[in-house]
Amino acid sequence: MQQHTEESPLLDSEAPAISTADPEILKHDLLYQRFTPTQKRMIVALISWAAVIPFLASGSFIPSIPEIARELGSSGPIISLAVSLSLITASAGSLLWATYSGSYGRRTIFLVSLPCLCIGSAGVALSYSVPILMFWRVVQAFGASSGMSVGAGAIGDIYRLEERGSAMGIFFGASLFGPAIAPLCGGFATHYFSWRLAQWALFVMGLFALVPVFLFLPETLDPEKLRRWGATEEHKRPVLLNPFKSLGLLRSPNILVITLAGTTTLVTDFVLMIPLAYTIGKQYNISNEALIGAFFLPAGLGNIIGAPLAGRLSDRVVVAWRKRRGGVWVPEDRLRASLWGAGFLVPMSVLLSGLTTQFVPGTPGIVLNLVWLFMNGIGVDVVLSPSSSYYVDILHSRSAETMAASGSFRALIIACITAGILPLINAIGVAATGAVFAGIAWVGYGLILLTIKYGDRMRAWVDVGYSTVRDN
Repeated sequence: MQQHTEESPLLDSEAPAISTADPEILKHDLLYQRFTPTQKRMIVALISWAAVIPFLASGSFIPSIPEIARELGSSGPIISLAVSLSLITASAGSLLWATYSGSYGRRTIFLVSLPCLCIGSAGVALSYSVPILMFWRVVQAFGASSGMSVGAGAIGDIYRLEERGSAMGIFFGASLFGPAIAPLCGGFATHYFSWRLAQWALFVMGLFALVPVFLFLPETLDPEKLRRWGATEEHKRPVLLNPFKSLGLLRSPNILVITLAGTTTLVTDFVLMIPLAYTIGKQYNISNEALIGAFFLPAGLGNIIGAPLAGRLSDRVVVAWRKRRGGVWVPEDRLRASLWGAGFLVPMSVLLSGLTTQFVPGTPGIVLNLVWLFMNGIGVDVVLSPSSSYYVDILHSRSAETMAASGSFRALIIACITAGILPLINAIGVAATGAVFAGIAWVGYGLILLTIKYGDRMRAWVDVGYSTVRDN
């Protein structure tokens, strides 16, 4: 494999060996012209809505755990196992859906996975024993797990390089609003009605995603890659694919390092959110589940603002640096848009929130914490949105699988870390815990800088089938 430097990149639009009349380039131009701008916006809206629901399913369940444990005659730790089970299921399910979406299409996968979500949600709502609850939570998580990876793959199918970041930012901003409103919705339903109401709401939302997808979502996958069921004698036979093969993409140092950087960023969100009732709630004497859930809203507002902002900024950075180099495009340029989030917003928000919670009492402490939560919401998306576009840029043909592999790996790490957050807070205090995770976030910032500087050499270490200018 040819080794590239920052002045000799992986994708070089000015390379003399590649002409704009190259049939492969013309083919990809035609693929991006299949849909009008209005149709593309509709596609982004539909897949964003489908991606919101998984976060609603997981986030709305957490505030309900004490009430579910009481009603089913169990304990909080036992019911909390449903969260771990659903997280593991979502990781495996994401790999499966992403792998098959590269053969059978994005639309087909949504039409298969969303009914699983609806059936699982109804099953959870009707559960009257712990084992049945666990089973239906697994079904629910499996159906919900297609949203992020398959949705990101669809964006890679329809948007050019210079437009991809903005579209991915809108997709992330919309989908990540789910984690912000889910605890409020779940807490409100549990406190004033019943935890089962939240599950029936997820059933209805799943239907409201399934019907528009069935009626309006076109297939975005390259027609040459699409297996049409029964179209040929070969296509009448189902194909068995190994979903865990996608994890092999993590052999790429670029994918692995950026995934680790994203993990150090996203874990700060969990550090702030998961123990909220035991940190902000305890410090400021707030016990109402709905009010605790309302503290998640500033982070959601930050998501809505941060992701589209970061996406548009990453596109501008790509164009600006390409122009600066006389037309030469370096994939890692997109990551420059994430530096201000990774180096300042994310670590400072978790550090300042810990200090504020421990040392600033009363209303000023509450107001400042709302500011830090908003700051963290912006910062997390400023890091994750360009990173996701970067995955699509360097592995365009396997974009959904790359997103799934990265997301699954990140989820498993975060699942392990979150189990120790409350014990750590109890042992060293909320301020010291914030400082520890701020330090971890700064390590992630260093990893992004490392990739920007040495990304070309890192790609040369392991070739996992990186994209070129001819197929991106």
